[in-house]
Amino acid sequence: MIRLFAERDTHEAEEIVCRMLEDIAMRLDMLQRALAVHDFPAMNRPALRIGVVADQIGLTEVSIAAGHVCACLAQQDGIALDATMARLERGFDMAVTEVWNFRDL
Repeated sequence: MIRLFAERDTHEAEEIVCRMLEDIAMRLDMLQRALAVHDFPAMNRPALRIGVVADQIGLTEVSIAAGHVCACLAQQDGIALDATMARLERGFDMAVTEVWNFRDL
């Protein structure tokens, strides 16, 4: 009986993490589209949300990178913004890979 609850809880936790990763992916796409057309004011809110969600599920590097994106936006530093966006994208890609590798165990 305990094993059934543990399996159900594990499945529910995986579903929550997957939904949160989908949320981050959607907002990262919003950031990329806004960056492509230089719509910098539209980037702050998705970047903030990515930071909050990433922090909630323990993706510290992603959360920090999202914070740095917000700092670049506040400073209106386009060159640093490109670099931090690239770091945010790499961090998210690595996090997703690690989550999928963990699920395969």
